[in-house]
Amino acid sequence: MPLIPEEPQIHESAQGPRVTPASSRTAPTPRPVPGPRPVAPPRPGRPGPVRPMPAQRTAREPVVAAPGPSAKVAAPAAAAPQLQLIPASAEGALDAAEEAVDLLLDSGRAPGEVLVITTGDLHPWAAHELSFGEAAYWAQHEAGDDVFYADASAVGRAASRPVVVVAVNGGSPEAVASGLPLTLGRAGALLIVCGDPQQINSVLGAGV
Repeated sequence: MPLIPEEPQIHESAQGPRVTPASSRTAPTPRPVPGPRPVAPPRPGRPGPVRPMPAQRTAREPVVAAPGPSAKVAAPAAAAPQLQLIPASAEGALDAAEEAVDLLLDSGRAPGEVLVITTGDLHPWAAHELSFGEAAYWAQHEAGDDVFYADASAVGRAASRPVVVVAVNGGSPEAVASGLPLTLGRAGALLIVCGDPQQINSVLGAGV
């Protein structure tokens, strides 16, 4: 009978060593401690290469800003108007100019973008409007709502427009020689000259 209680005591002792492995689990805890120490040195090395990265971004930004102003400088250089010559006699220059204006309007040009200059007789529209006084006549020019017709002698008073059409329909050679260069300065994008090619080339000094 006394041997029976001894056997359960032996089983209790068997449960005892099971607790000892739990204590052995605490033993591996120091193992991860040396583990993170070697990992720590590479971490400070990683932020090192990250610092030069923003420096490269700042270098790219001024490079992008540099072509901006250079493009603005090139824009005004290409502001020369195109020249177009329509051969016509002095009698047919005005009709040729009217046809050129019609083509411009049909192509999408606004009427206020076109200025017509005559070297000889006034355009019928200009003669009619001037009958009401120069103040009313030039008021329409300042409004810029429609095609404006003027004499070559008044080119200096006329403002520049994208397209200028010149009808060399007569006038003295001196008036043509002094009026054509001024019309070139009034044309923003296109200058159309209707008249004798030889006379026009001799004045403008270029074959068009």
